[in-house]
Amino acid sequence: MRFDELNLNRPLLNALNDLGYTTPTTIQERVFSVVMSGRDVCGIAQTGTGKTIAYLLPVLRQLEFSKEKFARVLVLVPTRELVVQVVETVKKLTAYMSVEVIGVYGGTNMNPQMAAVQNKLDIVVATPGRLYDLVLSGALKLKGIKKLVIDEVDEMLNLGFRPQIRNIMSLLPEKRQNLLFSATITEEVESLITEYFNNPQTIEAAPAGTPLKNIHQRVYHVPNFYTKANLLELLITRDPEMTKVLVFAATKKLADELFEQVEAKFPEQVGVIHSNKEQNHRFNTVNRFKDGTYRFIIATDIIARGMDIAGVSHVISFDTPEVSESYIHRIGRTGRADKDGISILFTSEREMPLKEKIEALMNYTIPVQPLPEDLEISSRLTDEEDPKFVVPNIVLKTPKREEGGGAFHEKLAKNKKVNVKISHKEKMMQKYGKPKSRGKKRK
Repeated sequence: MRFDELNLNRPLLNALNDLGYTTPTTIQERVFSVVMSGRDVCGIAQTGTGKTIAYLLPVLRQLEFSKEKFARVLVLVPTRELVVQVVETVKKLTAYMSVEVIGVYGGTNMNPQMAAVQNKLDIVVATPGRLYDLVLSGALKLKGIKKLVIDEVDEMLNLGFRPQIRNIMSLLPEKRQNLLFSATITEEVESLITEYFNNPQTIEAAPAGTPLKNIHQRVYHVPNFYTKANLLELLITRDPEMTKVLVFAATKKLADELFEQVEAKFPEQVGVIHSNKEQNHRFNTVNRFKDGTYRFIIATDIIARGMDIAGVSHVISFDTPEVSESYIHRIGRTGRADKDGISILFTSEREMPLKEKIEALMNYTIPVQPLPEDLEISSRLTDEEDPKFVVPNIVLKTPKREEGGGAFHEKLAKNKKVNVKISHKEKMMQKYGKPKSRGKKRK
């Protein structure tokens, strides 16, 4: 099927033509008619399958011009980068339409956003935390929302946004269409669907365990961090086809350590982004990667969720992710738009069980590549890799304190107080040594 066979209007078809899109992906084709029918939708598709356009096309097709000031479409996404990507996609698709869209996210001054959301809006794209702040401030009203889209909902819940999502749901009009997109359906996602959705239709296209056919995978068995860094440098130096490489690191610390290792050899060719980096730094790094200034960038999984970069030639997983689905998300950054892509995985001996889980999920054994003969095998280990002697936590039994020991001493007899009733006769005997009467009673 082609886009011009769908029930799209001329402005949207012209915009798609300008973008060079002629054939919808599986998820785009399957979602369109269901969303157009007004029914709630639960779409299951991994990164790289065109989810953003899948929900935007039918939403924009049904978005008619309105003089209403309040936004009618709300799109919730987990990261700032994804907010920017969705807003850019909306603007490209509405090049021949009159649609007002705004993106709001945390980590930046809220005052300009408070002022901006009070203007006429059609679509709001937001991260849950900042959206809820804007609603509480009174600057943004949600009473006009007719369609709610929650994208990358599994990652949103992983990031702890469940309370904000619940709060936002309670503020939305009951009469609305709900569209949810996720790579995996976890118990939390199912709970959210059950509570807030009205008999949604599930549409599945390339779920998380299905690697894209046009991505060629291979794995290197590498002993440690510094040997991995040497291998990365060797591959990028020798392979001229590595023009736009996205390197994944498991943690922010690991990303920074790797950047320090390779930056000296590739000055002005490598960047690093993660959630601790300032917003401007992150945007500038992505832009330099897009325009070819940076040959490769190092990123964490969460940040990369919001990156939609065309023409990524290679994805290198510097580590083997603990969550198998994260590997599928990583490799989905290459091989997009029906182009071939290459995924390279670095796995150490202690990461082998994680690699086996990934292969079981995909039902595919990743071909092993031999290490280059001239690769420098480093014996140096990071703190995490270095086996340390762990002192056993031996709990010594405290001896029982003997009675009267320590600061407690037996009182002298004269200091002891005993409540004993003494008769007058006994008192006299103690005082005078003989009994003494009180005298005869007077008559």
